[in-house]
Amino acid sequence: MLVYAIDFGTSNSLLAAGDSQQIYAPIALDEEAAEPSILRSVLYLPHMNQCFYGSRAIKEFVHHDLEGRFIRSIKKFLPIRSFIGTFVDDRPLNLEDIIALFLKEMRTRANKHFNQDVKAVVLGRPARFSADDAEDQFAQYRLEKAARLAGFEHIEFLPEPVAAAREFRTQTKGSRIALIADFGGGTSDYTVIRLGDSPFQPSDVLAIGGVSLAGDSLDGSVMRHRISSHFGTGVEYKVPFGSNVLTMPRNLMEKICSPADISLLRKRDTMEFFRNVRQWSIGDEDREKMDRLFTLIQDQLGFSIFEEIEGTKRRLSDKASTQFSFTYPDVEIEEKITRKEFDQYVSERVDPIIASLDETVKKAGLKFEDIDLICCTGGTAKVPVIREKLIERFGESKLREHNIFHSVVQGLAERAHELAKNS
Repeated sequence: MLVYAIDFGTSNSLLAAGDSQQIYAPIALDEEAAEPSILRSVLYLPHMNQCFYGSRAIKEFVHHDLEGRFIRSIKKFLPIRSFIGTFVDDRPLNLEDIIALFLKEMRTRANKHFNQDVKAVVLGRPARFSADDAEDQFAQYRLEKAARLAGFEHIEFLPEPVAAAREFRTQTKGSRIALIADFGGGTSDYTVIRLGDSPFQPSDVLAIGGVSLAGDSLDGSVMRHRISSHFGTGVEYKVPFGSNVLTMPRNLMEKICSPADISLLRKRDTMEFFRNVRQWSIGDEDREKMDRLFTLIQDQLGFSIFEEIEGTKRRLSDKASTQFSFTYPDVEIEEKITRKEFDQYVSERVDPIIASLDETVKKAGLKFEDIDLICCTGGTAKVPVIREKLIERFGESKLREHNIFHSVVQGLAERAHELAKNS
């Protein structure tokens, strides 16, 4: 019996497996990617009857002149009851169906790789989809429904930080207390675990915690504080026959600070409001900003803009300053951003991320000095301000970066191996 292990992430997804005899390393899901084992968690539907995934989705979206629906960061909507789904060709496509499309494609590619039809999976999930228990359970219910639509019949969930901890314990010797910190795209997850030479036991997990803030939220902070002004966040206007000077509503402009939310601005009534604002705006510069906003929304530039923001964030990991540069017809933005400025922009998101870490250590009944090792996984672990917060609490000598992208899926595969042995 073969059991798949799937790390379905906000930004990236991976698949490994286990049977009664062995654990299989993450397979090549995307031959067009720089790292074939990583499938970008993106879908592109030029129309309702065709869908592309990962690297191919990005290429086809560009090839089709940005027409159709490009979908990313879909995992973040799982706990949000008000988000039902989207429309393709004016036909509804609900959230579970979208995620099922992606999981089914992963399963199809894996079935081809292993030359068998596998219907059992260990599926990773954040420590917390939401701080609200009901919303957290609702998110897992939706993810399970999507997995069943994708063809899986036997589904077990395992918190992602616990999976990372299981994998990490195979790399250590002796008895230690470790904090596994998984800083991903959509969530920051933590596990305090007792490591030892004996096989893993559920009682080894001393505490689990997390928050629905991570890399995407940091990118959103850069957009909010530095880039969004180019797209009209500060536009001022007067309603006809009115005397008050109004500013673009914050609740609408906040949506451009998330690539997954930008598409929500394409609603007919919202676009009509924006057209009115352009007409009522006070100066030529404000009208130019509104024109850029129309281009951002209508040409679906959110993905490209946030790709450049993410690149800026990565460059600031080892540079004191860097240039944000984005060029598109009628949209040219050049902004020099320093590390100090970046740290200020993201502090509103980093503070609750670290507060959740502190709470997890407290929940384990421990103090910072009681932790022997800090194992950091996920791409956001490389952000300097987060690393500095960890060093303040635990000291640099305890920090380890461990299989940044593969540790979770390897731990899921270990659990898949156990299930297959016991079946």
